[in-house]
Amino acid sequence: MALDLVEAAKAKSIDYFLISFIDLFGVMRAKLVPASAIGDMARDGAGFAGFAAWLDMTPADSDMFAIPDPDSLIQLPWKPNVGWLAADLYMDGKEVAHAPRNTLKRVTATAAAKGYRMKHGVECEYFLISTDGSDISDSSDCQSKPCYDVAALMRRYDVISQICDAMQALGWGPYQNDHEDANGQFEMNWDYADALVTADRHAFFKYMVKSIAEEHGLRATFMPKPFAHLTGNGCHAHVSVWSPDGQTNLFADEAGELGVSKLGYQFLGGIMHSATSLCAISNPTVNSYKRINAPVTSSGATWSPNTVTYGGNNRTHMVRIPDAGRFELRLADGAANPYLLPAAVLASGLDGIDNQRDPGPRRDINMYTEADRASDAKKLPLNLLDALRELDSNTVLRAGLGEETISAFVKLKMADWNDYSRHLTDWERDKTLDC
Repeated sequence: MALDLVEAAKAKSIDYFLISFIDLFGVMRAKLVPASAIGDMARDGAGFAGFAAWLDMTPADSDMFAIPDPDSLIQLPWKPNVGWLAADLYMDGKEVAHAPRNTLKRVTATAAAKGYRMKHGVECEYFLISTDGSDISDSSDCQSKPCYDVAALMRRYDVISQICDAMQALGWGPYQNDHEDANGQFEMNWDYADALVTADRHAFFKYMVKSIAEEHGLRATFMPKPFAHLTGNGCHAHVSVWSPDGQTNLFADEAGELGVSKLGYQFLGGIMHSATSLCAISNPTVNSYKRINAPVTSSGATWSPNTVTYGGNNRTHMVRIPDAGRFELRLADGAANPYLLPAAVLASGLDGIDNQRDPGPRRDINMYTEADRASDAKKLPLNLLDALRELDSNTVLRAGLGEETISAFVKLKMADWNDYSRHLTDWERDKTLDC
């Protein structure tokens, strides 16, 4: 039985609710609703003009209504009199087909009908930077190899511990926090869960990190590559598929290679098959391709893939098999949409299972130094335009995510690319002004 939001407001001393949704560009939108009105909003939804967000709509379209999911309720740990709710979008009494959360729910329903239940976890890397965005916020964080640096980590203890305490209070099961490979970069890990639960938490986590950083006079960014000389922000996704009751990991097989079942490798085959198209969703900005096709950074490694390969416990590949029963997809970056990413991964994997796709050979090599030994492997797109063209022509993801979702995403992102292409950079002027 769904949570009664009116009663929840009374029991939890909630004065206001943020009824929110994520648009196709991954931007969180919301309306602040007083608890006195939440009963009507729970039934009818909060009204929005869809064209005002990154959705494929026009000013002539009807009102769009965000109907909150009561099970997603989170009290803001830093402002507990406010409750956050993820919402599903409707227009004219019908679901908005290309809304990201609706898309994920549709793909998970397809998987459920086949007897599969995907679980995943995400590793969201982010930088703590100056409020004007010009540099990292800690001038003393300057080691060439700063990963796991205890001093830099503890100088940001107040921010990190407040975020981790919040996740503990919310029951997410956080289990480690660390300074990452770039100066000023951090990562926080929490337990994996069902696809929709993790997607909601992923969306809220980004909002929470930014909000808490602001309280401390800092700015948090998940931008894929905010600094040219430093490692970019990844969003590694750990994926497994389970039985309908969520009790049996269908990717686990003691007799399988590296402890992975035949079904698991077929799922992986689907990922490998659609990887260059999936890239448009996992790496959805112009800046994303500064991360996955980056030269060596100041730490000595980008920690990012540029080729469609997989390996065992080897971080130089697009997909890593760290232990039995799961995959780590290392492709996605901090700009990835929390709902479209798992939807696209699941749709690709289901195609792999349905068509018994072979992922090809495992590459037990260092892809940063021995890439010539995998010269037959597909290369990832070099830019957003190439990725969008791949996605636009990919029948697997078009069928899996839905015609409306792919068409809307490609349309808006192509406009984004064209906007970028019209922009003149300092590099162009420096190199060609006197040509």
